[in-house]
Amino acid sequence: MTITSTTELSELAGHYAEHGFVLVKGLLSKEEAASYRETSHRLLAQLNRDDDPTWQSAMGMSDAKTRLQHLHDAQFYDAAFSRLLVDPRFTDVAAAVMGVENVQLHHTKLFVKPPENGSPFPLHQDYPFFPHRDHRVGAAIFHFDDAPEEKGCVRVIPGSHLAGPREHDPAGSYHLPDVPFDSAVPQPAEAGDVLFFTYLTVHGSGVNVSDEPRTTWLVQYRDPADPPTVKTHDHSLGQGMMLRGVDPTGRSGA
Repeated sequence: MTITSTTELSELAGHYAEHGFVLVKGLLSKEEAASYRETSHRLLAQLNRDDDPTWQSAMGMSDAKTRLQHLHDAQFYDAAFSRLLVDPRFTDVAAAVMGVENVQLHHTKLFVKPPENGSPFPLHQDYPFFPHRDHRVGAAIFHFDDAPEEKGCVRVIPGSHLAGPREHDPAGSYHLPDVPFDSAVPQPAEAGDVLFFTYLTVHGSGVNVSDEPRTTWLVQYRDPADPPTVKTHDHSLGQGMMLRGVDPTGRSGA
């Protein structure tokens, strides 16, 4: 899917401004999504990472122990991800929903929720992990396979971004203990769909109880003119890379 119409981009931006998120259907073709899925699983198998990023606060969301596979900075392991980072189908939407011309990389994470017990994420904002002055920071979740509700699809609380930053529990991986998980609306997606949301939008995801893995790639991006208030994620390779336009500050990854 190629979004070239300014009207289409304006409609996506309007939905994003009102609800804090927008699901773009078919941004990648089914064939592209399948190729990225294969590449993702091959990388994880080759690298043989055994660290599990499951949040401690997620342990009470399932009767059984859950698990999760992940990889930071996939674009440094396979050029296919580098090409996707600068694909105008992605960057034009990212710019439109933020209301800016320039889009800068913050970090990326590849996630695979294994079948039957793929770990959930409690409800949270991304804000406390890397706060910025003007909150022009967003995320895009690329779905490389279908993500129905039984696979633990992303859930969001529409309009929650309008209340601004919230107090999080630092002892529980910065989740929001006072927000009921059931209050978040499931966002089932198909392979090739991309979910865009602001880092102030309250979101999470459920347990994958299906018999298939759920494969996604998270790209966090920002307006380069919006400075961080706390320097975090310094370990993220490529932070500061321009995905669209220019960095008017010359600050790069700072």
